[in-house]
Amino acid sequence: MQCNRRFTTYERMEETPLRVVKKDGSRVPFDRGQILKGMLKACEKRPVSMEDLEKITSSIERRLTEMFDREVGSKYIGQLVMEEMKKLDQVAYVRFASVYREFKDVEQFIVELKPFLEKKGGAAH
Repeated sequence: MQCNRRFTTYERMEETPLRVVKKDGSRVPFDRGQILKGMLKACEKRPVSMEDLEKITSSIERRLTEMFDREVGSKYIGQLVMEEMKKLDQVAYVRFASVYREFKDVEQFIVELKPFLEKKGGAAH
């Protein structure tokens, strides 16, 4: 009895995990959980669903892996998160921005809120 065997080989691209270059120059593996954790903290007691936060996290992760091969700056990731937070919830956005940008005083909050207040004032007229 003869057995016919067919062997196939699959080539697999070796994936180099994306690394994040932090402010101090250190490099750490990309962790989508860090993005989610930051947004969860900013959205505490806000009407934002976990599903929305998961979608944003996945979207950001996808964008990063499409745009960068090996390394991405934490500053760039923070900017992407802030763009998404601004669309999602204004209060959560300001909370996130205050931590991300390390606000030192109320004046910095006012500068961040100014575009929202101008937009609201312009809509009332």
